[in-house]
Amino acid sequence: MSEMLVPRNVLGNVLVEIGNADPNIVVLDADFYTCTITQEFKEKFPDRFIEVGIAEQNMMGVAAGLATVGLRPFASAIAAFCSRRACDQVTTSIALQNLNVKILGAYPGLFVGKNGASHQSLEDIAIMRAIPRMSVIQPADAWELIEVIRFAARHIGPMYIRISREPSQRYIPDNYTFKLGKSSLLRKGSDLTIITYGELIPDTLEAADLLENEGLHSRVINMSSLKPIDNQAVLKAATETGCIVTVDNHNIIGGLGSAVAEYICENHPTRVKRIGVRDVFGRSGSNDEMKKKFGLRAEDIKDQILDFLSNK
Repeated sequence: MSEMLVPRNVLGNVLVEIGNADPNIVVLDADFYTCTITQEFKEKFPDRFIEVGIAEQNMMGVAAGLATVGLRPFASAIAAFCSRRACDQVTTSIALQNLNVKILGAYPGLFVGKNGASHQSLEDIAIMRAIPRMSVIQPADAWELIEVIRFAARHIGPMYIRISREPSQRYIPDNYTFKLGKSSLLRKGSDLTIITYGELIPDTLEAADLLENEGLHSRVINMSSLKPIDNQAVLKAATETGCIVTVDNHNIIGGLGSAVAEYICENHPTRVKRIGVRDVFGRSGSNDEMKKKFGLRAEDIKDQILDFLSNK
């Protein structure tokens, strides 16, 4: 097996890298820096690291204020609290003012250890997608996270970045450069297209292998740019493969599936199946238990796709 890396474990290193290059970069944290490994930035640049405590709403206001004087804040907290808890501050203090604040949402979706529904961010993509001017990203792996943070340091404007705590192998190619609004092809196929991101890429690729045994050749796309999505790749998938399946570590309402369906219904009506959490709250349990509970294992994805294709 190829090398495995945890995205959150490389975050501190790449923040130090961009901090070395730009003295205006500052990092804010809501009492979570030992878990997101932003402590590496804290140790390297103690005068540019602000620990706000368990006060995510205040952190967004502080980040907005720092941005107004030319600093480039990266604000880090659990994804559920960046979105649900601090929604008003993110909307009014940051996005409405079009301030250059980067929000790092750690432990997104179902996979939050065993902290349960209060910590599971099954609405954060929907919330952030609905905020004007806000870009939304979830890297495929630790290597893409590095490229995304480098991009964020150059990009002007508010951005929300989901950061996984789960180890994964590398999915992006060598010499990869992240581009906002662009996807990457993980697997070629002509019978259907499966679009996903982040932690569910391994199960999605395995599901594609299982579908291959059924005689179905699946195209698999990594849509790390969740807003804006890669409309060109979605249109190409619709015209060339005839149907699209999305796999979300999120509520099916407002997530990647919604973004794809919104574009497709207006531009090239095509059958779309949304796989994800079906408008319910999460539960406490291990990652494997969560995948089984919510139908996100490879075999579950395969079965749902076969059922979708047979139901014409």
